[in-house]
Amino acid sequence: MVEQGIALPVKDFWEFDGLVTVSDPQGVQDLDALDEIYRWTELIQSSPLAVERSVHAAIGGAYRSQGITTLELRFNPMKRNRGGERDLDHIIMAAVRGLDRASLEYPQVRAGLILMMDRTFSELQNEIIVEKAIRYAPRGIVGIDIAGPRPVADGPYLYRDLAPLVEQARSAGLGVTIHVGEEGGDHGIAEIRDVVDSLRPERIGHGILAAQDEALMADLRERQITLEVCPTSNLLTKALPDEDAVRDTFRAFSSADVPFTIATDGPEMMRTHLRDEFELLLRIGALDERELEAANRRGHDASFVRDGE
Repeated sequence: MVEQGIALPVKDFWEFDGLVTVSDPQGVQDLDALDEIYRWTELIQSSPLAVERSVHAAIGGAYRSQGITTLELRFNPMKRNRGGERDLDHIIMAAVRGLDRASLEYPQVRAGLILMMDRTFSELQNEIIVEKAIRYAPRGIVGIDIAGPRPVADGPYLYRDLAPLVEQARSAGLGVTIHVGEEGGDHGIAEIRDVVDSLRPERIGHGILAAQDEALMADLRERQITLEVCPTSNLLTKALPDEDAVRDTFRAFSSADVPFTIATDGPEMMRTHLRDEFELLLRIGALDERELEAANRRGHDASFVRDGE
């Protein structure tokens, strides 16, 4: 932190660890608390050197510790350039350098980068992110996403307004995944419908509220939209209140033949790994070995990283 001039509110390693991870086994109070953890990690990574190191370490660590051979890393470059203090292209190129270094060191791994828009950003900011994703697609950017705090707590976020940007990205060959349906109750379900109808993504980040709507699950199945479900994350953020809710959600998706994968949503921050997620789902009876194998295989098939990239 010293080399970046960042003053932290903590003094020792363990306090720092608690600042940038979900250190309490009971999780965080809500998604706003998780956003505060993200704010610190984004600040710490707000230099080209830090971004390059992070990408390189994430890919290498996933392969060495878990044997993961297909990996996508997603990040918002505008949340790592200190509000314009750092050049946005330098931040993105730093991520590409980290990707290139990891590809040379771990040729067994297929890896790519996803650039993220943000729900609190202006239309112009999100437009710039999509433009950068298209520009750097030949260098390893494989898709776009959107996440961040929902700006309207008492109403749905209008995902349909992103349609022109999403179509630009799709036309340029980028994959489209959208964070939606993790929170918001009925508004969250309405947001999933909006995304499915207006943005037509290949994948949806989380989407767990769809398990409460039979018609919506049927639509996801028919359109073959793959859900990226993160069990530990959903428990730690209270998106799902307990393991029974996790089991019910997965059983609903499995019974309705909704395509899904198992993901970690930031293994270091959540103190989890993919194997931990599989063990959790087996232990609580959410999925059996055959269903886990199918979900893992689907993750490779649904990846935006194509052979040869």
